[in-house]
Amino acid sequence: MLQGHERSITQIKYNREGDLLFSCSKDQKPNVWYSLNGERLGTYDGHQGAVWCLDVDWETRKLITGAGDMTTKIWDVEYGTVIASIAAKSSVRTCNFSFSGNQAAYSTDKAMGQNCELFIIDVRNADSSLSEQAPTLRIPMVESKITSMLWGPLDETIITGHDNGNIAIWDIRKGQKVVDSGSDHTAGINDMQLSKDGTMFVTASKDTTAKLFDSESLMCLKTYKTERPVNSAAISPILDHVVLGGGQDAMEVTTTSTKAGKFDSRFFHLIYEEEFARLKGHFGPINSLAFHPDGKSYASGGEDGFVRVQTFDSTYFENIFE
Repeated sequence: MLQGHERSITQIKYNREGDLLFSCSKDQKPNVWYSLNGERLGTYDGHQGAVWCLDVDWETRKLITGAGDMTTKIWDVEYGTVIASIAAKSSVRTCNFSFSGNQAAYSTDKAMGQNCELFIIDVRNADSSLSEQAPTLRIPMVESKITSMLWGPLDETIITGHDNGNIAIWDIRKGQKVVDSGSDHTAGINDMQLSKDGTMFVTASKDTTAKLFDSESLMCLKTYKTERPVNSAAISPILDHVVLGGGQDAMEVTTTSTKAGKFDSRFFHLIYEEEFARLKGHFGPINSLAFHPDGKSYASGGEDGFVRVQTFDSTYFENIFE
């Protein structure tokens, strides 16, 4: 149980080795923790608004955060200093490093007369001059705002999930849309996470389902149904398991919700689409989930401001679908 945020968690992420867990929340300060014992290593101070998203590059050198204060910041993970701060015209909703760590992408909200836009920046030798440089690519989103984003394989494409349930793949060399999913989801997409090999990704949507998609063709492969909006979903790196977390919108939460099991983490079998386990824990909706890279534990961040790291016992690794 990691306690250090004063307001609800918006996103959590492990680094590639899994020894560090990064979390951001609405209290303006992203944190980094030791995932093994839950000790807080430090905070990244500098944002003036709720931090909506974060990502860490594969060498754990740089951290990127996007916030409601209309900036994207790139941090030095080790020293906690801001390398670059890039101003946007509205709050930054998603941000991600590419797999190589050479580029980063972020998207802004549709607000204050500004359209939602997707930006791609070069972060190879990022320094304070990055804030004056023009992004390498900017794509305006006319139809619906981006609520979730992933880099495709080989840093050539970006997969975006939208407020209207649509998913699209953008070719960043051409700067245009190459694949469109159609209307598999009927409501906004809250979260998308890739499988370990990057061939598939799982989406979490307000339409109470999570779906598994092929990351090249956007073909819907599997659907995991629940009764309430799904805020986050993650794929196990070692087993055919998917974990889903959600609950109601924060404004509809009542005191009886916890008893009714609305805030459980729910485990589904990746292929059979069957729910096989539930884990209690949070006193509010789960906003973000992440599997440890070794697949032996997972973390969840909730509306209650806590991050919980749960380690699986040996029975979890036994094959129950035989």
